Amino acid sequence: MDLHVYNTLILSDLHLGAETSHAREATRVLKENRFQRLILLGDIFADLNLARLTKDHWKFLGYIRKLSNPKRNIEVVWVEGNHDHGLANIMSHLVGVRVYEDYAWEYGGLRNIAIHGHQFDGFQVNKVKVSRWGTSLYLRLQKLDLKGNPIARLIDRLNTRWLRMSAKVAAGALEYGRHHGAQRVFCGHTHEAIEVEQDGIQYYNSGGWVDSRLTYLTVDEQGVQIHEYRERADDRDSGEERGETDSALADFADEAGLLEDVEYESIGR
Repeated sequence: MDLHVYNTLILSDLHLGAETSHAREATRVLKENRFQRLILLGDIFADLNLARLTKDHWKFLGYIRKLSNPKRNIEVVWVEGNHDHGLANIMSHLVGVRVYEDYAWEYGGLRNIAIHGHQFDGFQVNKVKVSRWGTSLYLRLQKLDLKGNPIARLIDRLNTRWLRMSAKVAAGALEYGRHHGAQRVFCGHTHEAIEVEQDGIQYYNSGGWVDSRLTYLTVDEQGVQIHEYRERADDRDSGEERGETDSALADFADEAGLLEDVEYESIGR
């Protein structure tokens, strides 16, 4: 039986390089769904330190490169997030995708805009240095998760609520959509999947892949749907070690199909 083909699948805030990144599950979502367009809606990386990437993280990037092969006829779009800044152009060449600050497309007679959302978060915009220090501390705290103490996830949730980030981003995104003539606006950044409608404009947040609730969005003729990924037995920690660079890069090349498709030409710019 043929699988349903979505017009667009949207996934954000994977934070590759973070201890709590669910890269394996995200790769599985991409393999188990069919879509004409994939939007990586920002913060695909946790920071600029690529040495943090595990085998599963490289495998995710390898699969993105495979999807971006023109032979597959799938449009792959990377919308830059605040954590991706400084990496997006490098990775666009590595995985063969274009990078945008925001991205617009028409579907079903509606104008859709995807933008990461940190642009509507006043703290991120005005306190860049403090935010980077917080990111560094957060990545260190995540190591405690491996010992059964989910302190980093707790801080992430408390921080979101304390700053009322979801409400701020939603309000900013709705105004952005209104100003740009869009009927739908999609964001990430807050790690909280929600939908809001105001004055005929729909706002959707794709959630994130570093907490216990793993979510993504799909767009088709039925509208927009928030999907929640359910953990499976083989999703649990595989005990992979970091720092195995040669092996990880080999996995990346294999997952990307570079070992079998020497005629591949990157479409990255």
